[in-house]
Amino acid sequence: MTIRVLAAGDHFVQNRLLIDAIRHAVPGEVDIRELTLPWPVVPFGRVGEVDEASDVEEELIEALRGVEVCVTQMAPLTKRVLDASPDLRLFCVSRGGPVNANLEAAARAGVAVTFAPGRNAVATAEHTLAMLLAATRRIPRTHADLAAGVWRGDYYMYDHVGPELEGNTVGLVGYGAIGRRVARMLAGFGANVLVHDPYVDAPNGVGLPELLERSLFVSLHARATPETAGLIGAAELAAMPEGSVLVNCARGALLDYDALCDALDSGHLFGAAMDVFPEEPIPQGSRLLTTPNLVMTPHLAGASKETAMKAAAIVAADVARYVRGEPLAHVANP
Repeated sequence: MTIRVLAAGDHFVQNRLLIDAIRHAVPGEVDIRELTLPWPVVPFGRVGEVDEASDVEEELIEALRGVEVCVTQMAPLTKRVLDASPDLRLFCVSRGGPVNANLEAAARAGVAVTFAPGRNAVATAEHTLAMLLAATRRIPRTHADLAAGVWRGDYYMYDHVGPELEGNTVGLVGYGAIGRRVARMLAGFGANVLVHDPYVDAPNGVGLPELLERSLFVSLHARATPETAGLIGAAELAAMPEGSVLVNCARGALLDYDALCDALDSGHLFGAAMDVFPEEPIPQGSRLLTTPNLVMTPHLAGASKETAMKAAAIVAADVARYVRGEPLAHVANP
């Protein structure tokens, strides 16, 4: 029996990657259609009742006619799409969390939603280390000075230089796939690592107040949940040692960004590095654009060729399980 599949890729997890992975994982006849979504050229946003999706409901509804399986990264699985797609049975989201899918509506419609946990763990861990070093060694700022023809010898003054990783303590808030990799990388630098994660029996695990008090560097790796919203605010930043560094390559909701700007403006924090923000893209006039000693990247910590290839392979493996009638490995709405 031929399975009809829609590959709704984009300019990161490309259709060619999804199709090659499916052809490799699923023997026999598979009828694959294609729909290319505009992300990241066009930013994602809220679509209907789902988050972080491409605004392509109309195009998706048309492409899903007669389709049983959809593999995608950014397509919006809204109630409207589900109501218009009676043949759909499996919706595979090639990202770490299927926030672009209405899980309850999908379950009511008999559509299983899967996702790709761990796809960007290596890329994000490596980016975290890069951001930590960039903020501590003032790499972007000194590069900008040199590019402008200014030689800032004063950066070598004792009061202007940052600390080393070796021998100092780094606190990791969250110890999932990314946090564990960051911990292993930090061990190679000779850093001491503390961990706060109430859901994991982690080595050197401590409470959040102790972690903040003892860590000269703090890196956030927790998921955004109602419990972690605003986890790091003014009081928590004040509890960090004078001259410390904060990195967030996880989610913007974890951090009070006004409090972060205050801590940088006052000099309490030596530096900070952010890949995620409370509003993306950052609006004009935001304090983040003028606050000193802040390194920023536009939510691309997980961006690597390997991330895209792993994402395609993970969802293709669940398509293969579906075709064989086996239990799915990564179901979000069991």
